Amino acid sequence: MGKNETLVENRPPGTILEPQRFLINERYVNLIVVSTDQFRKRLQNELIQTGVKHEECLKETQTGLQYISPNRLFRWNHQSQCVPHAVMVSGAPGIGKTTMMQKFVYDWVTGKLYQRFAFVFFFRFRDLNRLGEVSLEEMTLQQYPYLENQVGDILQDPERLLFIFDGLDESILPMDFSPSKLSNPKQRTTFGEIVVSLVRQSLLKGCSVLITSRPTRLASVGTGVFQRIAEIMGFLHKDRLMFFNNFFRNEEMSEKAFHYVQENDTLYTFCYIPSYCWIICTVLSMCFKAQPTITDQLMASLPKTMTQLFVTFVSNILANHSQNKDGDHIVQEQLTSFGWMAEHGVMSHVIVFDERHLDSFSVRKDKHLFSCFIMESGPPSNVDYTFLHFTLQEFFAALVHFINYNPDKLQETLDKAESYKDGRAEIFLRFLCGLSDSSTRCMLKSHVGKLSTQAARHVITWIQKKITEEERPDKSTGDKRELPKIFYSLYESRNKALVSQCIGSNKVDFSCIPLGPLDCSVLAFILQSCRETEEVILHSCDIQREGLRKLIPALHNIKNLNLYNNQLTDSSCPHLASGIRNNQTLRTLNLSKNTLEGPHFRDLMEALTTSRIKKLQ
Repeated sequence: MGKNETLVENRPPGTILEPQRFLINERYVNLIVVSTDQFRKRLQNELIQTGVKHEECLKETQTGLQYISPNRLFRWNHQSQCVPHAVMVSGAPGIGKTTMMQKFVYDWVTGKLYQRFAFVFFFRFRDLNRLGEVSLEEMTLQQYPYLENQVGDILQDPERLLFIFDGLDESILPMDFSPSKLSNPKQRTTFGEIVVSLVRQSLLKGCSVLITSRPTRLASVGTGVFQRIAEIMGFLHKDRLMFFNNFFRNEEMSEKAFHYVQENDTLYTFCYIPSYCWIICTVLSMCFKAQPTITDQLMASLPKTMTQLFVTFVSNILANHSQNKDGDHIVQEQLTSFGWMAEHGVMSHVIVFDERHLDSFSVRKDKHLFSCFIMESGPPSNVDYTFLHFTLQEFFAALVHFINYNPDKLQETLDKAESYKDGRAEIFLRFLCGLSDSSTRCMLKSHVGKLSTQAARHVITWIQKKITEEERPDKSTGDKRELPKIFYSLYESRNKALVSQCIGSNKVDFSCIPLGPLDCSVLAFILQSCRETEEVILHSCDIQREGLRKLIPALHNIKNLNLYNNQLTDSSCPHLASGIRNNQTLRTLNLSKNTLEGPHFRDLMEALTTSRIKKLQ
């Protein structure tokens, strides 16, 4: 009960303050959980792909999704036409899978749900990794030694047992959930076969099993054996606001912070992830404490991109760390060793490290800085290590190339990152591009010394080469899906001169590539960085009203605009009218296959009559 009754909020990194503990019921904020199909191979980073899917969930057109509260996970499932005994819950890193399981157990203990279970056994795959051959009885007693005299009798009544296994993606054993013959709870085997046998019901037929995992692992798993597959989508708007209020506990600060983040599409989009919310709130609270009076100047200096957010996060930690100095050269050595270990993890899908990793990358855990960025778990004899957040791991993987620049190593990493088609290196590449901006790097200078300008030039050259490749006229629509990723990298770089040089007045063609509101915000930055753009083709991009609203400020210097088939309705007319009135260069406009009729259509027609458009469709 004690393990699940309280949550621990990490201490502000780099400080000597103790972690805060609070009752789970006081701080727990509900997450969206939706029923989903089987998992397919992912072409995007899982944080990005879930963020895109989250946006879709919020659209009225997506009401067909089945929302599932935790107390319904083991109730009748209309899709599988049965009461599930094996349930898979998926979610991106930091989205709250473990916390949801903790709340699940807490609610069972306090009698709020699933009282049909007499026992709920909770296991973490990272703990199971330490086991050799073991039986189900032995595995249970490892976690619950006080059941030694009862475990045999308990396992005799499987219908009243629930086994929770948290973090399948952290398992060192492959599990494809193919049929298993294991049926004896006393028989010794691998923990992987035990888990598969429980799910397959060859072992303890009638028991219930709940497993959590990151989406990437499920692409290679036979999920058809689960009677319910659900995905945690994170926070809705009201839940994000509640998180900010709970964090700041100061109405003015909370309101200012939330409004700032809400106005920044890049930061706000990732706020569906609870741990990302925590990082944003931590950074903003650090900024507010450094300058207690909240002025316009302070708000203008706050981070605007993911790279700036994590640079601010790390630089504030290092500033606090300077009070407990290990020495500047030690700091640089530590960050370098963190970085190489982080890069290995990003490229190899490793987020849990052990002593062998620390030794291999010369990571010293005896220094104060270690505890600022890396968390320890497990018994003293067998400790595991993880970065505070997986995105922080990706940031360090990029930062190390600017601390310890090696042209061959960086090029090898870029080539390797491009070769992965599952999106694992997508955010890492964005961080590389973000750090190519001198003003962003400058924030770290006083803590780690001058970061490599050669590395920045190397990354910029790589971006230029990528854009040249992507803009080849022989590129198919499928190939063109890489272009938005490059635009995100340019956005992170904040380098308007580079954007203007790379894009110039060329044609921008995103035909048939779905663009969400965040994509449109990034495209707006790209277009605003160019003096004039000859043609922008957004044919069948499904941008809808919200996407158009994001694009309008950037449409003042476009000559030819194609918005064919974008589900634009009457509510889009005021935005279109505003864009047309502010554009004196627009000569052709295609609005075909949109439903613009309605009370606001007149405003659009008035704007068109005073425009310089020569061809309208």
